[in-house]
Amino acid sequence: MTRSPLAPAAFPSLPAIPGVTLRVARAHYKQWDRCDLTFVTMDEGTAVAGVTTTSKCPSPEVEWCRDALPLGRARALVVNAGNSNAFTGNRGRAAVEAIAARVAGHLGCQPSDVFVSSTGVIGVPLPIDKAEAGLDAAFTAEPCGWEDAANTIGTTDTFAKGASTSAIVDGRRINLVGIIKGSGMIAPDMATMLGYVFTDAAVDSAFLQRALHDANRNSFSCITVDSDTSTSDTVLAFATGAAGNAPISDEDNDGADAFRAALADLCLQLAHLVVRDGEGASKFIRIDVGGAESDASAHRIALSIANSPLVKTAIAGEDANWGRIVMAVGKAGEPADRDKLAITFGGVQVASAGLAVEGYDEAPVAAHLKGQDIEIGVDLGLGEGRATVWTCDLTHGYISINADYRS
Repeated sequence: MTRSPLAPAAFPSLPAIPGVTLRVARAHYKQWDRCDLTFVTMDEGTAVAGVTTTSKCPSPEVEWCRDALPLGRARALVVNAGNSNAFTGNRGRAAVEAIAARVAGHLGCQPSDVFVSSTGVIGVPLPIDKAEAGLDAAFTAEPCGWEDAANTIGTTDTFAKGASTSAIVDGRRINLVGIIKGSGMIAPDMATMLGYVFTDAAVDSAFLQRALHDANRNSFSCITVDSDTSTSDTVLAFATGAAGNAPISDEDNDGADAFRAALADLCLQLAHLVVRDGEGASKFIRIDVGGAESDASAHRIALSIANSPLVKTAIAGEDANWGRIVMAVGKAGEPADRDKLAITFGGVQVASAGLAVEGYDEAPVAAHLKGQDIEIGVDLGLGEGRATVWTCDLTHGYISINADYRS
């Protein structure tokens, strides 16, 4: 597929995380000539945290991770691309158990120390024979870099997605690196993609879980491509402790705030990359809603705007059709007053107090909409609630990709 016009110029240079080793292999889940199984090992003592999809039809992999997360420890991660293994009954669960057992036997750990994710077509059981053969190939493969791993976890992605950040904790520099996949079926009600964060910080699993939950709320749960929440989505964070800092276990610990800020920054970077690879996308759209009765109300209104096909197609056509914004605010089911509503495009006010702004200059608005980064502002004039959501436009490319997805 053609690389997204919103993609970064190149994959970033990401630091190695001590205690983390990446390998990829070909399991041949689909008829393609590419690696489609990612195998990551972590040193003993690695802490883990995670958030998973709120879909009521989760995959066996999601259920497996949910069961293992409370134990707080991890030794390995396996990611299968090309087959989501979702809606596959006992056969799907058996595949996950077989993968975990084979990795546990190889590493000499418990199956619950092995985390598994799969992404791709729904309704086809993951072939156990292909998974096991792929794992055997991965066990003996040479270690690879972040870009190879990021490419291997993708499906309809047009570019590999990775990011990093760092912080000073207990007088030591700690690094965080993340890779993520996601392009369509993106409507986070937690997260709608597969994302993995690795850090060398020493962090207690309970603290890591709280920090990831909070970071997710303002990143992965603030993006949308098409309003569809996946059955398989998972974000996992692994902390090896190799940096040697005094372990963070409580918000009052030295470096806790710095770690939280770094994790939040990394998650937001990764979330934005997913939107920039939205299927068929040509515009990256930021929607700021203020003046709502609460932050939660502002968030729901922002998502109503971001998920509106009429708003998204207007932006694709570079049309400042603010009437569609009014429509999306009104249908959100949240408190709103037509005669207090104000709307901006690129910082230029186009509507206020229930009316179009008389004589506003359309030229800067038209110029703004011809760019790739679009900003829409809404002020409800009711309270102090605010939220920001990121999305992309809706083009013919989205239809083409998804009409042909299984073929």
